Amino acid sequence: MAVEAIEIDLHRPDTIDAAASSIGERFGRLDTLINNAGILLLDTDDFPSVASVETLRESYEVNFIGMVIVTQKLLPLIRKAASGRIVNLSSSVGSLWWTGDANNPSPDVKWLGYAASKAAVNMLTVQLALELKDTPIKVNAVCPGYVMTELNRGGGYITIEDGVRAPVKYALLDDAGPTGQFFNTNGPINW
Repeated sequence: MAVEAIEIDLHRPDTIDAAASSIGERFGRLDTLINNAGILLLDTDDFPSVASVETLRESYEVNFIGMVIVTQKLLPLIRKAASGRIVNLSSSVGSLWWTGDANNPSPDVKWLGYAASKAAVNMLTVQLALELKDTPIKVNAVCPGYVMTELNRGGGYITIEDGVRAPVKYALLDDAGPTGQFFNTNGPINW
């Protein structure tokens, strides 16, 4: 299987259009989209009573709206694949169930912009899966875990190599696989 990553700058719509054109010209279709848009503005994302409104806007613009735009631009190419797959990277902090659970191991997570934008990604996943239910396309949300990346200034506890396992697993689903669901490294999780 050939895999090629294409980097897109969500602040530059021309890069999204260029990516769609390039994929269309070179391959004629897109088999898998792993939507990995994400920012976490650690210095200004906080509890609801003090979170910066600008941070909320920027979080939604990149984490949610950017993902919607990329999906809309690339969906025509995914429809041309025999069995297209869309994996939206989300986060457990975007799960209302997880965030509200009294046994949550991280009850002090205070990133309103990040968490709310990832909850919106989860809704995108459900709605897109419903829209595409009569097609062979599978759409799922995946939380890779707290991965050591620039997003969290290397503060995670999961290596990048381990963090890609779950997204790749759901990108490679067979035709009988699930759609419209939310997973982490241990399997399904509640919305």
